[in-house]
Amino acid sequence: MKKAFTLIELIFVIVVIGILAAVIIPNTRRNPLQEAAVQLVSHIRYTQHLAMMDDKFDANEALWFRQRWQLAFSTAGGTNSYMIFADSPSSVGAYDGNPGANATYTDVEVARNPAKKDKYLIGVAFGSFDNSATQKLSKELDIGSKYGIGNFTVNGGGTGSNANRILFDHLGRPYRGNTSSTSAVPISSAVDRVAVSAIYVKLCTNACVDPKTSANNANEIVIKIEPETGYAHIL
Repeated sequence: MKKAFTLIELIFVIVVIGILAAVIIPNTRRNPLQEAAVQLVSHIRYTQHLAMMDDKFDANEALWFRQRWQLAFSTAGGTNSYMIFADSPSSVGAYDGNPGANATYTDVEVARNPAKKDKYLIGVAFGSFDNSATQKLSKELDIGSKYGIGNFTVNGGGTGSNANRILFDHLGRPYRGNTSSTSAVPISSAVDRVAVSAIYVKLCTNACVDPKTSANNANEIVIKIEPETGYAHIL
């Protein structure tokens, strides 16, 4: 005898599909703020990894500790972005707190993008790094353009520094300070500016509002970096 679905069975299947759609579809909607935070946490951890794998100690260099790997935020180009680099005493950097590269890119302070070897982990053209070869940029680090991040704050650490950058040492400990020799309060020793309290990075689609250590609405998200361990996580 030929078998077929009854009307009741078809209605039941349609109802089940409707329920599944109601549950699944909201979870597939894009949340640019969350995506930006997840990417940033990944890059904070990668910066820490680079620092732990690349001990910058040099007995012949008095300021060797300013060469540690850092993630620094920028408002260059009228957008919000960040970069991962290690300052150096060489001619392309000279401890100026900026990402450097020579004309042939044989001496580069910025980390290579591990997912795209021909690119570097910097989101926006920067005078000391990139004057024309924008194909070397990793555009996803331009979180203003890619994710609509309209503002950010970096707070905490208990270091007395207000620098919008986080460094790590060979033990993975976070620092908050400036590596530029011309800054008002540059890192002055291997233990200067080490974080003694948590560092908070807030990303906002509009202007960030206080407090800086917590998200106040759906337009804000906060990343916490723990002292000592440097563990980064979204609150």
